[in-house]
Amino acid sequence: MTTNPVIERLDVSAYQIPTDSPESDGTLEWSSTTLVVVEVRADGKSGIGYSFADTATAALIRDKLRQIIVNSDALAVQASWRAMIRSIRNLGRPGIASMAISAVDVALWDLKARLLNLPVLKLFGAVRDAIPVYGSGGFTSYSIPELQRQLAGWAEAGIGRVKMKVGRCPAEDTARVRAAREAVGPAVELFVDANGAYDRKQALAQADRFAEFGVCWFEEPVSSDDLDGLRLLRDRAPAAMEIAAGEYGYDVFYFRRMLDAGAVDVLQADATRCGGWTGFLSAAALCQARSMPLSAHTAPSLHAHVCCAAAPARHVEYFYDHQRIEQMLFEGALQPENGMLRPDPSQPGLGMVFKRVDAERFAT
Repeated sequence: MTTNPVIERLDVSAYQIPTDSPESDGTLEWSSTTLVVVEVRADGKSGIGYSFADTATAALIRDKLRQIIVNSDALAVQASWRAMIRSIRNLGRPGIASMAISAVDVALWDLKARLLNLPVLKLFGAVRDAIPVYGSGGFTSYSIPELQRQLAGWAEAGIGRVKMKVGRCPAEDTARVRAAREAVGPAVELFVDANGAYDRKQALAQADRFAEFGVCWFEEPVSSDDLDGLRLLRDRAPAAMEIAAGEYGYDVFYFRRMLDAGAVDVLQADATRCGGWTGFLSAAALCQARSMPLSAHTAPSLHAHVCCAAAPARHVEYFYDHQRIEQMLFEGALQPENGMLRPDPSQPGLGMVFKRVDAERFAT
């Protein structure tokens, strides 16, 4: 490695990958997922980062962020992050701008780790060598047999916790939760995610019903913008049921407000949205200061390394749609073993290579 490697180029591309069947949750329906991939190069090494975002994210990276990153110090990732944050002041930080910064930030950290010939978890300072996952899917578009088959498959593979979607048809949710419990048996932890579909009264009633089937995690029972409502659910839900939210956090100030409001038992953060690994580790620091557990939202291969280095991290969401895309388009994407994601310590960076040729048919 040269003494002062600089970023020589930044490339960005976007791919729209169809789902293998229609998918929906309590508030949205979708038939494809867009993957935005960033590649940065310095001193003969390449780093990759990505986000699951709109193609507008790729345009912002190409038109706005690339000029900031090219010719910058390849080892000064946090300085580059601050420069990107400053550059989007007049664009608005939540949403597309933060997702664009997230993809670039991950690519920069991956490149730095490769330049130093270290896996990412050692670059950040590992506190564990593996992180538990929970299987996540159970879409409201699934029939009950499809729901049961997916959740039971994860349980049989040794994943000790699974999550399903609720909220689209509240009158049907109790029967679907009952069917999920029957499929996975009594020993597997059962999570539900309403994606903010219920109002406060509905959510309270559903919490009591779901508790009959051992549901121990209720994610976004009401909108994540309703901090008072989340606090109400946290105070009044059955004691064994944790309230979780935070996946729509784009900056550390969002997470701080959520924690200050006492709105959750477990904070969620998503490095593809909250400013990459730099932003994710800021969320982890907030959690550590409050003795609050942290859970990574989706993109399991992208989160495994950073969660192995974040002391308050409890687990990573093994989200069906994202893990399917990671396995399709990235060589070295991680798969759970006995319910754990275990990064390869012998591989520098993320240990992943983008399969550009395989991805080309999905290019937008």
